[in-house]
Amino acid sequence: MTLCPIALAASCKKCPAVSFCPLKTSLGDYPKPGSDAGKPTGTKEKK
Repeated sequence: MTLCPIALAASCKKCPAVSFCPLKTSLGDYPKPGSDAGKPTGTKEKK
C-alpha cells in the first residue's frame, strides 16, 4: 500500500528524494530489491 504523498501524486521514480529515501519500498511504490517487478516477463524460445 502506498502511503507516501509524493508516491501517490507522481511515483517514487519521479521523486527527487528517491536516491536516499529509506522508506521507498515500504511506504512508496518502489519495487523491493530482488523482486520480479523490474524484470521482463516474456522469455524467448530457442529454435
